[in-house]
Order: sequence, then C-alpha cells, then structure tokens
Amino acid sequence: MRIKSAPSPNFDNRSYPVDMLVLHYTGMKTSEAALERMQQPDSKVSSHYLIDEDGNVLQLVQEDKRAWHSGVSKWQGDVDLNSRSIGIEIANGGWNIPLADGTLPPYHRSQIDAVIKLSQSILSRFKIPHSRIVGHSDIAPDRKEDPGEHFPWEELATTGIGLWPKIDTFTANGAVASERTQSESVIRETQSNLATIGYAIDVTGEQNVETRQVLTAFQRRFLPKKVSGEMDLETRRRIGKVCEVYQANARLTA
Repeated sequence: MRIKSAPSPNFDNRSYPVDMLVLHYTGMKTSEAALERMQQPDSKVSSHYLIDEDGNVLQLVQEDKRAWHSGVSKWQGDVDLNSRSIGIEIANGGWNIPLADGTLPPYHRSQIDAVIKLSQSILSRFKIPHSRIVGHSDIAPDRKEDPGEHFPWEELATTGIGLWPKIDTFTANGAVASERTQSESVIRETQSNLATIGYAIDVTGEQNVETRQVLTAFQRRFLPKKVSGEMDLETRRRIGKVCEVYQANARLTA
C-alpha cells in the first residue's frame, strides 16, 4: 500500500505502548480542509493517518508518536487514549455535513478498501486486541458520533478487524416498544454488560443521560438501523451477544 507523507506538527511523546486503533470521520467538506486543519499548530488536532475521498492514504504523524485525535475519552477503564492508540481519519462529512435529504454521505468503496488494508497493516505491527478496535463515538459517547452508523463495522470484522456477534433470527415485534421502561435489575445488567464491553458507564440501575448516550453509541456500531438510545429488548439482546463475544476474545488473548 502506498502512503504519502503529509506531516502535522501536532504530536508529542507516548506514555503507553500502542494497544488500540481508533477510527474517525473528519466531519468536514473535503479531505483538503481536514488536512489543512490538522496541519495547523493552533488547531491542536491531528491523527496518524488520513484517508481521502479516493482512498489515498496520507500519514500525518509517525506511529511511535502520540497524535491528538481522541480528546477526552475512555475505554475499558483506560484514559489518555491518544497515548495508547493509532488514529485513522476518513474523509466524510458525517452528521456535521449530511446530504441534502438529511441522510449520511456514503463512504466510497475505495476508502473502505484502504481502511481495511491500512488497519491490517497496523495490526501486523502492534499487539492490538480486537476488543480495542473502536470508533470515536465508542470512547466519547457524550460528544462524538463518528465514524457513524453508516460505517461498515461488520464487513471489517469479516476481514479480521474488530469483533462482530453472530446474529440470530430473533425479531422483537411488539416487545421492543413495550419494554422501553425497564426494572432496576434489568437496567443494571445492561449497564454492566456495556461496561464489560468497554464503554465508560456507571452501573446505577437508572436510565439516565449517560446511559442513553452509551446506548446510542452502541447502536451506532452494533445496531445501526436503530439508533434511538432506547433500552429496548432487541438492543439488550444485542448488547448481551456483543458482551459474550468480547469476553470470549479476552479469554483467548489473556
């Protein structure tokens, strides 16, 4: 894979070894605008890589340095995720710049192919557990939406990048709508499963703002046709499935 150098001054030294991969969309009109911003010292923003609209890969920061792409974030109890991760920005307007009809602008096939090749290359160099391949919205659900529910996480998992649960044929029908108000024990179980996966969430037994934000982030990734923030039956079942897959992966990599 051919990678073009496009250095950014926005980096510093790592405090931890690399054990995470974080995927983003730029949320800007063009890759040129995103690159210009990440090359401006005053922006205090960068990533290791930027994939443009044609699938070309630009390297802004060397992998042994700490790029500034995650901000205030947390995953599996860890903070300072910039020190622990490689960051990939993909040129896409996302929810910042939707299409005229209000929908998300699609990713180009060439971009997804580039993400797969680049990610596989990164995984060959670093010991990154599949449970620590995340989107920006996973690690900062209170403020981020990228790489969005239109990002093909399931496809990436089939190529060895990240995890995806085996989906059964369950259909919730009317039960989904009727179970939006849950008992304290059910809410606690769901919150606990989300925390086991890696999301920063307190187990309170209450459907508070934090819980809705984390549910929304989970749905963006694992239930993209239903991004509601609701703790309905289908979402709870999917959370349980993902939790099982993440726990199994943790046992294999322990």
